Amino acid sequence: MKAAKLVAMVGLLAACQPKQTPKTLIPVTEDSTFLTATVFLVRHAEKHPGVDSTLTAAGHQRAGDLYRRLHDSAIAKIYCTPYIRSGQTADSLRLLAHIDTVIYQADTTGESLIYEISRRNDWGKRILVIGHSNTLIPMMEALGVKPPVDSIGDRQFSYLFRIEKRRDGGTVKVSHYGLQ
Repeated sequence: MKAAKLVAMVGLLAACQPKQTPKTLIPVTEDSTFLTATVFLVRHAEKHPGVDSTLTAAGHQRAGDLYRRLHDSAIAKIYCTPYIRSGQTADSLRLLAHIDTVIYQADTTGESLIYEISRRNDWGKRILVIGHSNTLIPMMEALGVKPPVDSIGDRQFSYLFRIEKRRDGGTVKVSHYGLQ
C-alpha cells in the first residue's frame, strides 16, 4: 500500500513540472581582443648579490631610465614577480604614472603570466612585464613569438622587447634602454 501511495505522489509531482521548451542555440562571437596585446618585456634591473636583494645604484638608474622610456606608452598594467628587485624596477613607472601592478609567479614556462593576464582580463591592453634572465625567453614563447635572442645572460639588463601579440602569433622588436 505504501509503495502505491509513493508511486502516485511521484506521478503527481511529475505532472506539476512545467514542460521544458527546447533550447535555442545562440551563436557565440569571438572577442577580437582575446589573446592580443602589446607587451613590453624587460629583465629586472641590476641587483645586489643575494637571493632576493634590492637594486644597486645602477639598477635604480636603470629603473628611472625605464620610466623615461615608457611613461608615455599608454601602459595599462605592470606585471612583475614577487621579488624585491622586480618590484623596484617597476616602482618609478608604477608610482609616477599611477599604473596598477599585478604579481605573477616567475616560472620557466610563461604559464603563470598567461594565466594572470587572462584572469584579470588584460588581453587587448598595453602591459609591461618585468621578468628574470631565465624567464624572458620562455615568456616570449608562451606569448607565441620567436625570441630574437638565444639567451639573456646575468649581465644583460638593457633589453627592451616590444611584443605585438596577435591571436595567431605576433612579432617582437628589440631595443635597449639605460646604461649598456
